[in-house]
Amino acid sequence: MDLKKKKICVFIGSRGNYLILNSILRNIIKSDRLDLILIVGASAILDNYGNVDRKIIQDGFEINERLFMIIEGETLETMAESTGLGIIKLSRILHKYKPDLTLNIADRSEMLAFAIASTYNNIPIIHIQGGEVSGSSDESIRHAITKLSHIHFPANELSKQRLLQMGEDKRYIFNFGCPRIDTIKMLLGNPYPIEEINTYIKTRGVGDIFDINSNFIIFSQHSVTTEYNQSEQQITNTLKALKEISEEQNIHVIGLWPNVDAGSNKISRGIRIFRESKFEWQDSNKKYNKNFHFFKYLPFEYYIRLMDKTLCLIGNSSSGIREGAFIGTPVVNIGTRQNNRLRGKNVMDVNYDYKNIKEAIEKQIEHGKYESELIYGDGNTGKRIVEVLESIDVKIQKTFITMEV
Repeated sequence: MDLKKKKICVFIGSRGNYLILNSILRNIIKSDRLDLILIVGASAILDNYGNVDRKIIQDGFEINERLFMIIEGETLETMAESTGLGIIKLSRILHKYKPDLTLNIADRSEMLAFAIASTYNNIPIIHIQGGEVSGSSDESIRHAITKLSHIHFPANELSKQRLLQMGEDKRYIFNFGCPRIDTIKMLLGNPYPIEEINTYIKTRGVGDIFDINSNFIIFSQHSVTTEYNQSEQQITNTLKALKEISEEQNIHVIGLWPNVDAGSNKISRGIRIFRESKFEWQDSNKKYNKNFHFFKYLPFEYYIRLMDKTLCLIGNSSSGIREGAFIGTPVVNIGTRQNNRLRGKNVMDVNYDYKNIKEAIEKQIEHGKYESELIYGDGNTGKRIVEVLESIDVKIQKTFITMEV
C-alpha cells in the first residue's frame, strides 16, 4: 500500500540559509516519503546579495516560488516593513500549496515572517538551530520562532536544554548537530578546485588579484541591529586594523559584503569609503586598497575552502563560530553579535577598538590552525533530521510543558 507523501515547504531567504539547508534538501529529495516545496526569496534572489537562487538551480533543485519581500533602506523601519510584507506574501503561497510541515531556520526576520504565516495557516513548524543565544535582535526573533514551532532540531546539547526551559515538549526535540557541518565535511573531503577558485577571484569582485596559495585573511562583518547607529564606525575600525596588518605582513585580504539587516547600508558605506578614499591614518604615498579584494557574494563551496586555507577569519559572522570550530580556522570575533553563543578554542573575542582587533589578529595568525572540534555536530545531521520527518506525527495545538523545580 502506497503511503501519502508528506509535503515539506522550505523557505530560503539568504545565502546563509542555503548553506544550512543544503544537506537537508538533498536528503528530502532522496526520500520516497517526503515531497519538497521550495520557496526562495528575500535577499537570496537579489543581485546585491549574490543571487543565491542561481546556485540553487545549478545544484539541481527545483524552485516552486520566488518571493520579493525586501523593502530598500536597510533601516530598522524597513526591516519591520519587509517582515510584514513577507507575512502577506508567504501566507498566500502557503495557502496555495497547503504543505504538511514548514521548515524554518534560526533567527532572521524573513524566517519570523515564515513562522507567523505558517502559524495562521495551521501548519506545524520545524525549527532548525533554536535555543541558541547571541547578540543583536536575532536572539529575541530566534526564541519567538521557537515558541511558534512544533519540532525542534537544536545544534547542541546546551541549546536543547534551553528549549526545555522554554516549555517545549522533549518528545519533539532532537539534537543532531548543525546541518551546515554536513556540507563542510563533504566539501573538505573532496579535492580543492584551486584553479576554479582563482578564476573566480580574477573575474569577480573588486580589488587586487591574488592566488589562494598565497597568505590571506578573510573578513565578514555584519551590522548589529541593536547598535544600528554605530555600524559605520565599527567597520571603519576593523578596516583600519586590517590595513595595517596587510601592509606590515604583506597579506591579502578578502572582504565580504554584509547581509541585508538594518545598518548594512552603513557597513557598506564604510567599506566604500575605505575602498575609494584616503583616511588621515593612511600614508598618502601608498595605494590605499592594495592587497584588498571585495566580494558581494562567495559561493559557499569556495568560501568554506578559503576558510580552510585562510590565516584568520575576522568579523562577527556565525560561520566563524560554527564552521570555524569544525575546520579549526583561527577566528577574531568582534563585538556583541555572537555574544554567549557556544564556541570552540579557535575563537578570540575582542571589542570594537582597532588596536585590540589588530593585536588579536596578530595573535591568531601566529597561533595558526586549531584542532577540529565537533561542538556543532559530526557531519551527519541532514540525514538524521529527514529520517525523523519521515515518521513523526505532530498536532497543530501546542502544549506548554512546565519543568519540575
